Amino acid sequence: MSPLLLSLVDDYEVVVQGLAAMLRNHDDRVQIVELDINTAVSGHVDIALYDSFANPQGDSAQVRELAANPYVGKTVVYTWNFDEQRIARALANGADGYVSKSLPATKLVEALEAIQRGEQQVHKLGDGSKIVAGDWPGREEGLTQREAEVLALITQGLSNVEIAERSALSINSVKTYIRGCYRRIGVASRSQAVLWGVEHGFLPDRSRHQPADSGSR
Repeated sequence: MSPLLLSLVDDYEVVVQGLAAMLRNHDDRVQIVELDINTAVSGHVDIALYDSFANPQGDSAQVRELAANPYVGKTVVYTWNFDEQRIARALANGADGYVSKSLPATKLVEALEAIQRGEQQVHKLGDGSKIVAGDWPGREEGLTQREAEVLALITQGLSNVEIAERSALSINSVKTYIRGCYRRIGVASRSQAVLWGVEHGFLPDRSRHQPADSGSR
């Protein structure tokens, strides 16, 4: 059986490389192919894995466009956010699967293979524990993935309200993550956080085309 051709849709190279490293022992089952959303896809991929890190959620126009791309076999949302209504909206938006970022590598591969076969669409980590896998900007500085995502959105110039919408967090949670970010990186203001983010790789490595109706609903 040929390995699945998998593209990770994310604007941060460290995230792309982190997933590739996470799956390196499963290259007989999954082959990573980078997909640049700004150019035409040159060849077929079995699955486009849409990473929600610092991106609109699964009910966004970006996911709808991926699902409509003739070169993409199936579109799968890869996320921490497992609100049942959001899952339903993502699947109604054209996503073929919805997968937790808490899954360890073997379980992630099994989930992608099941989705490719047209079986189970939604894959959570069943025991409620949280496995930290992959990579993200600021990990070496001690930032959690959620803190890093909030800092990336601050660095991109989003307000707290926009961050809450983009990341599917409450305003209070956003404020909590911001305070945590500030403590970890040693800053006291938003302008200092933006400067730190620019200097430490929190701007996207690629410039994503933003459809007019992008963003979560």
